[in-house]
Amino acid sequence: MYYFESRVRYSEVDLDKNMTFGALLNYFQDCCSFQSEDLGVGIDFLREMQAAWMLLSWQVVVKRRPVFGEKIRINTWPYDFGGFYGYRNFTMEDEGGEILAYANSVWVFLDLASNRPAKITQKFLDVYHMEPRFEMEYTGRKIKLPKENRKERAFAVHPSQIDTNRHVNNEQYIEMAQIYLPENFCIRQMRADYRKSAVLGDMIYPLIHEEEGRITVTLADEGGKPFAIVEFE
Repeated sequence: MYYFESRVRYSEVDLDKNMTFGALLNYFQDCCSFQSEDLGVGIDFLREMQAAWMLLSWQVVVKRRPVFGEKIRINTWPYDFGGFYGYRNFTMEDEGGEILAYANSVWVFLDLASNRPAKITQKFLDVYHMEPRFEMEYTGRKIKLPKENRKERAFAVHPSQIDTNRHVNNEQYIEMAQIYLPENFCIRQMRADYRKSAVLGDMIYPLIHEEEGRITVTLADEGGKPFAIVEFE
């Protein structure tokens, strides 16, 4: 298991001093990025290979959001590789070891020259140590596109939303989708199904579907094809 420790910063909390959901996701994303860098298979290594790990899905469950100043530990580990795909768990703990949030994620290994999935090379199989997957109720990777939606005003991708892979960062889609949550909506579980990458200059067309206890936000292109589908419970 790979981990790093931190303390909840003022810049990471909301008006009630609770860590924002976006900050929590960023901790998970940073943790696996730190592990890759420390193992020598990080950003620069992937650039030399003309390859990238692309996130296909999140399933994140929140038991309690940490508060400003609280000491936390973020853990991650891969639990399976299969063909093109990698599977990884995450947990966030408080200082006493209580699990505050946990997650499952599915990734695909891409050949950037062809922009197609590629078989995971032996290098990654050698450096990543597999551990048993976290005990949780796993959902499917795909989220069914709702048939009935409320359309919201389209907006353009902003330069601040672009990451080192030159497309919209995974967490930024979640930030976009959260705008459409009602006030005081408490996220207990979030699922994200990433379909295609948005880049600078793209327009995002939000489609909102609401039902009891659940809101699904589809972030689509002009033709209605999703960049990402995000489900909040």
